[in-house]
Amino acid sequence: MTTGDTSGRILVIGGYGAVGSAVGSRLEERLPGRVIPAGRNEVRARRLGGVRVDVSDLDGLRRTLDKLGDVRVVVLCVEPEDALLARVCLERGIHLVDVNATRDLLDAVADLDGVAAAAGATGVLSVGVAPGLTNLLAHRAHEAVGGAQRLDVTVLLGSGERHGTDAVRWTVEGLTEPVTAAPRSVFLPGHGTHLAYPFPFSDQHTLRRTLGVPEATTRLCLDSRPLTAALFALRGTGLLRGEHRAPLRRTLTGAFSRVHVGADAFALRADAWRDDDHAAFALTGREQSRVTGLVAAEIAGELLRGQLPPGVHHIEQLPDLADVPERLAADGVRVLRRVGG
Repeated sequence: MTTGDTSGRILVIGGYGAVGSAVGSRLEERLPGRVIPAGRNEVRARRLGGVRVDVSDLDGLRRTLDKLGDVRVVVLCVEPEDALLARVCLERGIHLVDVNATRDLLDAVADLDGVAAAAGATGVLSVGVAPGLTNLLAHRAHEAVGGAQRLDVTVLLGSGERHGTDAVRWTVEGLTEPVTAAPRSVFLPGHGTHLAYPFPFSDQHTLRRTLGVPEATTRLCLDSRPLTAALFALRGTGLLRGEHRAPLRRTLTGAFSRVHVGADAFALRADAWRDDDHAAFALTGREQSRVTGLVAAEIAGELLRGQLPPGVHHIEQLPDLADVPERLAADGVRVLRRVGG
């Protein structure tokens, strides 16, 4: 697609979920009639004027893309089992915005860089709040110290937000991962000092490669200190690990989906160190799922305009996306530099 060409439509897979609906609403405001919601539930998708797409049915996806004919961008807001759906899109020259947060899946899609480049398509990974905005903050801190030797990223999520079941399930599964780093007390603007615990967000692995940082760790806490303590005390028991504990993890996922004891605000912080030099950037906002969708919508718009280079890239590798946090100022996102604590 040539620069400035905004023809074609955007297919939002998972378009009626918490993230997908935010993507669709923002894009519909800017590109009325050009957004197609899609999902496995045909009734819900068609109620929104969309189509049925099951991410496990690749032949069905191909038929849908053939029938629609003019899809130029796919925004993927649900997590498939593998990278084959991404391949179907990219090898057709269709740009991809991937909101997935699972490290192995992101790595598999990144391996399609050559496929995308050959077809003139662009795939953007690490899209959302964490990963996503965390990557961009870390990149700023990294550059502020002239190349970080160590990065610490902290994510505070509002336990009062009604997260989707997939997001809660991903969090519970993350509690089964082994950790080596220690908890850290971190000051987060608007929330005070919290004890944050290492958590397997994909950004810490991505940033080591994309920025060449030897050491990077991402930690998580909730705005409710008691709930944070309970959550990570449970991790420490080891009771959630192993296939035989899958029923317990499903029960916990259901329980956390119904618990709303805090607010819906979130905060991010990225600290970079190089010798004695230290830089820290922070960001605050509300409704993590909504902001994830808004980030994806910004990128989809860039792709439709043909502003980003072919190939598969993580968000922090694309200079044109560096100002995404500032673009969301009207949506309540605020960026701060040199935060204390």
